[in-house]
Amino acid sequence: MADVVQFRFERMVDELDDLERRGIFPRREISEIVKQRRKFEYRLKRRSPLKEEFLAYVEYETQLDALCRLRKKSVARCETENDENGATTTKKRSRKSISDFAGVKRIVQIYSLAVTRFKGDVELWFKYLEFCRQRKIGRMKKILAQVIRFHPKVPGVWIYAAAWEFDHNLNVTGARALMQNGLRVCPNSEDLWVEYLRMELTYLNKLKARKVALGEDEGTLVRDRRVSDQKHWISENKDLFMSLDEGMGNVDGSNVENLEPEKKLDLFREQGLRVLQTIYSGAIEALPSSFILRQRFFEILDGTDLAQSEDMREELLSDMKRDFSKDPEYWDWLAKLDMTDSSSKHEMSEDTKLSQMQNAVQVYEEALKIVPSAMMFNRYTKFLMDIIDPQVGENKDLEPSGHIEHYITHLLTVYEKAESIGCLTEDIACKYISLYLQLGRLNEARKLAEKLCSGKLSDSVQLWLLRASIEVRDVTRNSPSPSKADMLFLFDLLRKILTKASISEAESLWLMALKLFVNKKQYFEKLVDISLISVAKDGGGENGFSLPSAIINFVLQKDGIQHARDMYKRFLALPRPGLALYRNCIELELNLASVGNKDCLANARKLFEAALATYDQNTSLWQDYYSIETKVNYAPHYFKQEQTIYLTLLCKYLDLTNLCVGCCNFDLETTRI
Repeated sequence: MADVVQFRFERMVDELDDLERRGIFPRREISEIVKQRRKFEYRLKRRSPLKEEFLAYVEYETQLDALCRLRKKSVARCETENDENGATTTKKRSRKSISDFAGVKRIVQIYSLAVTRFKGDVELWFKYLEFCRQRKIGRMKKILAQVIRFHPKVPGVWIYAAAWEFDHNLNVTGARALMQNGLRVCPNSEDLWVEYLRMELTYLNKLKARKVALGEDEGTLVRDRRVSDQKHWISENKDLFMSLDEGMGNVDGSNVENLEPEKKLDLFREQGLRVLQTIYSGAIEALPSSFILRQRFFEILDGTDLAQSEDMREELLSDMKRDFSKDPEYWDWLAKLDMTDSSSKHEMSEDTKLSQMQNAVQVYEEALKIVPSAMMFNRYTKFLMDIIDPQVGENKDLEPSGHIEHYITHLLTVYEKAESIGCLTEDIACKYISLYLQLGRLNEARKLAEKLCSGKLSDSVQLWLLRASIEVRDVTRNSPSPSKADMLFLFDLLRKILTKASISEAESLWLMALKLFVNKKQYFEKLVDISLISVAKDGGGENGFSLPSAIINFVLQKDGIQHARDMYKRFLALPRPGLALYRNCIELELNLASVGNKDCLANARKLFEAALATYDQNTSLWQDYYSIETKVNYAPHYFKQEQTIYLTLLCKYLDLTNLCVGCCNFDLETTRI
């Protein structure tokens, strides 16, 4: 291994001498470069080098090469200034030397070693290709052939190779051949079919642009929305046009179509249509069940100006309806199809927007007749909610409609229909109730929640939580001090839910119940009993919400530290109280110890010991324990106890953090690190 590394360094001598001779790097920096390269080379010659080590070497050489190029420019600029200020003004042409190519060559060698060892890493191959493309190294064709040989089933490899041939080499024939070979190997790739179509249409558009530049044609294959909208408006409003010829008596607008000169048959638009039809037929034959592929083809057709594009558009929509009429995603896309044109939505009138929304509603209503499913209702209600309040829904680009009341009523009707045919899921039911709450109709929301909780959705925890919050809001709204009957009703309802739901699911409800009954001793004790059972069943929570800590904080604020200690002892006696509870109790005792209470310090130590008995592999807990002990000032008669604690904590901490005792300055006399 050392011989190979030494041989490589001997081959770097000429390069390093050239860098020093040209004044780019001084000898001190060259020594540092040699040191770093030796470290990387020995890492790569190990039995099993890691991919990250190759990439780290590449990153170092890339930064070094960038610095070298900056230094060369600086040196060249200084030489130019000296020539201008000197007596001689003859400027010699700078010649390339070995150091100008050595950096890129070494990076290519490192990448070559890396991909040879990690042939299956496609990401590494693409990094290699991108480096060669950016530096314009004449190895792209060879590397692409290797990638295709090792990864023929990766569609991105074929797309990258075809794009390089098309954009860099301007070789349309080669790019087309690569795409077709890729489709033979990966016929089920949506991206390959779409990119093949884009490439062919782009090529036709370039040919047409060349015709336009030569003055032989006009326009492009890219659809201009403004022109198409203008033509559509003219065709619908022919009666608004009047001839300027006074001798003509008719004003029926029959000559509007003659305002534009007749154009010759556009062969490029015809050819583009044939290309799209051919690729589309092959794609749906290979992927007949892919709705996303049809959608992407439709978007490409909608963005290009081809011959008979309207007929092709209708054909695509007809095929999609035939094959995906049972798919809610298709109906959702179809309903929003006319509303996705963001280029002119701000220029549309209110009547046009209203017409589009009504058409979308009709599509959704037709979909409910064909696909009466919960998913279809979910998408329908989301669409209506976006219209009512776009900031709440998913489509924030929609503008609020002026007929909000109509759509609110319609949305409630849709929810009722979903309930009547049995398509009301937990999510839809919660949104149903939340709509009443947003409208300020609390009584109707409460009745609906009670009805749904006693029906098919009686096992829904989220629905019960929503109902409980509504009941609490209703009781507290009617009276600032609820009656005993109301409190008993709320407690029975909360107990039914809290015993059913897990602690993580009912976090907000637990906090609501504790706040509501904190001054009701009888009910609060019953809540504590319920919490003990829940913590024993679900655990106290390691990282999230800690119910015992919340209860202890309530008890501390209400009854003081002694009652809080009694409470946390009850929870710590459970099998899995949770690390969060230990930390909360330790923080509580240390806060009291900071004001001079020595008993609290002893309690904190006991809590640390109890926590470490269960979580002895938690490094941060050992660190916290040790940092606290180092801050405490002990009395002289506690010296032996202090020394024992330090030694125990130090050994355990070093064992967990994989540190060496010899690396620390440990003094047994002062027991300090």
